[in-house]
Amino acid sequence: MVSEYFSEQFDYKTLFIVFALISIGVLSIYSATYDTSTATLYYKRQLMWFGLGFICLLATLFIPARLFPRIAFIIYAFCLVLLVLVLIMGKTVSGSQSWLGVGNFGQQPSEIAKIGTILAVAAYITQQDVDLRSLKHLAITCGIFFTPVVLILLQPDAGTAMTYCGMFLPMLAWGGAPPFLVFFIVSCGAVSIAALFGTTVMIIAFALIAVALYFFREERFRSVLAFAGVALLGMSVQFMVGRLHGYQQKRLLVFLNPEADPLGAGYNVMQSKVAIGSGGFFGQGFLKGTQTHFNFIPEQWTDFIFCVPGEEFGFAGSFIILVLFLVLLLRSLRLATQVKNRFGSLVIVGILSILFVHVAVNVGMAMGLFPVIGVPLPFLSYGGSA
Repeated sequence: MVSEYFSEQFDYKTLFIVFALISIGVLSIYSATYDTSTATLYYKRQLMWFGLGFICLLATLFIPARLFPRIAFIIYAFCLVLLVLVLIMGKTVSGSQSWLGVGNFGQQPSEIAKIGTILAVAAYITQQDVDLRSLKHLAITCGIFFTPVVLILLQPDAGTAMTYCGMFLPMLAWGGAPPFLVFFIVSCGAVSIAALFGTTVMIIAFALIAVALYFFREERFRSVLAFAGVALLGMSVQFMVGRLHGYQQKRLLVFLNPEADPLGAGYNVMQSKVAIGSGGFFGQGFLKGTQTHFNFIPEQWTDFIFCVPGEEFGFAGSFIILVLFLVLLLRSLRLATQVKNRFGSLVIVGILSILFVHVAVNVGMAMGLFPVIGVPLPFLSYGGSA
């Protein structure tokens, strides 16, 4: 009876992919800490977190699926309480007051709140009388999304807040938001990024958006209003960049040109690129990475963990990791289209979006394609919260 239940509830192929990624992560953490005074601490603790996570997975299987929409807002409220508590009594790590815990054991409520937010948004959107074409319902959905984001920004933890924004658009689109609204949000994101590269790039982005709005054939007033909003946002981003703290401006400068501060803000990015590049096609071999074992990249077992398999197993090893992530994401997308109820489908899309953002940003950070914002690589980076 139990075996039949598990055969129905488990997607063994997906579980195998997750186990494979976790195994690579544990080996990478062991390698990154191999010649340090805490050699056994990190990878053993990671195994402990993995064990606890697996127990939670098994426990979740025995909760009836119909119960999740009913308790979604309770979980969400609990997560908001944790986010408020961390602002009052949280531990400060790397300049961000984002941890709750005792001694060396801590948790980031912002990570737990991702699941709570996904459940709450999915539960609200799938209510019978909710229509995302209504301004009222859209505003409530945005409120559910951005309440935890504001609390996280107060810590401050901009990197984690950005990952929340990464699940906002896919869940809105999947939940039935108007295509014009989705286009407007994408345009806002594109212009914000373009503004970081200077006025010329921003003007080119404006021109492309104007052309797209013309072909969209939306009501003229709405099109003009949307373009005005996008233009105002782009100019605001440029204004705000000039008012950022010095260390924040350095991070942006390093993103645009890592060589501008090779011994300061750009150090991790440049050393990361050297580590990945030195791996060649098949790598230098397990425990033989020179960049890793000479500790050129500080705390490599956290946000820059991708450098370890990149250096020790080369392009081939990195490619396998990315393929595993790709298959996991594609299987999740396929599952989202096959699930029989809207709530379950939306939850999958939310989790899929979070995974995609984490993988894209973390690997992009390691290769100098994205600014360093402290986003871990799922299943590989050291830490229990994620």
